[in-house]
Amino acid sequence: MFTVTTYGESHGPAIGCIIDGCPPNLQISPQDIQLDLDRRKPGQNQFASQRREADQVQILSGIFDGRTTGTPIHLQILNTDARETDYQDIKDKFRPGHGDYSYQAKYGIRDYRGGGRASARETAARVAAGAIAKKYLYESCDINILAYVSQVGSIKAEALDLAAINNNSFYFPDITKINLIEDLIASLRRAGDSIGAQIEVIISNMPAGLGEPVFDRLDADLAHALMSINAVKAIEIGAGFNCVTAQGSEFRDEIFVDHFGSNNAGGILAGISTGQDILLKVALKPPASIRIPGRTIDINGQAAEIVTTGRHDPCVGFRAVPIVEAMVAIVLC
Repeated sequence: MFTVTTYGESHGPAIGCIIDGCPPNLQISPQDIQLDLDRRKPGQNQFASQRREADQVQILSGIFDGRTTGTPIHLQILNTDARETDYQDIKDKFRPGHGDYSYQAKYGIRDYRGGGRASARETAARVAAGAIAKKYLYESCDINILAYVSQVGSIKAEALDLAAINNNSFYFPDITKINLIEDLIASLRRAGDSIGAQIEVIISNMPAGLGEPVFDRLDADLAHALMSINAVKAIEIGAGFNCVTAQGSEFRDEIFVDHFGSNNAGGILAGISTGQDILLKVALKPPASIRIPGRTIDINGQAAEIVTTGRHDPCVGFRAVPIVEAMVAIVLC
């Protein structure tokens, strides 16, 4: 059982993870992990959070002479650019759209510095673990996981150029829309506002038969993992919500001697993979940390106004692409 436990907070000394159940003799170097961490880290361009973190992974256990040993793997990433002062003015207020209120209600205490454990900073540890899972899946089964941003606000990709995805700051497959996205993000930055996004995932070379019936269905496990990512509000598998208006004669995937006629099911039937590509869509909400004043309450229950300053993403969809890939890989492992 490939199991990942993460630890750490946004403005603590470090974040990291423990991986249990990784098979032995998988060749892994820090560079294998760093490739995906570099895709997620902040401060890469003017369209993302300007927090400057190297996100350099340290392998503390579980790998010897460049190969996994089958024992727990400990990965650590130091926080080097935390700014607690960015949150001093709002430490006694609940940020609307964040976990401040619900964390306080559950625990009676919270780390107000960037959201603490609720911060998307935690997802760097998931990406590190996911890099190992992705390499194992590819080398053992030739399974490939590709995620990309298919929509930013109302801007939708009308072309799917796989070669273009890693050649722009937005992991967007339609190169003709890049200027529109740049203009949108620039205008949101000036206004102090934010926008949502959609990520699509293609899992190819899937074997048939993965997953369990009833409660531990493969689609349920994938949805569970993807919904655990910060800002994710909806998951679609295959044709998703389009099934509402479809008729059975249109929606079913007819089976022929050597292929399926369509893939509305998204590569999963009755919770078990069919061998077709698994197709997923992930909807991410607009970030709630914005400079536009909003109404809230403070820790004493009194009405208050709040403005969130600091270094935040106007759209989290771009940096979420490697996070989505990581969570899918962990589930499949």
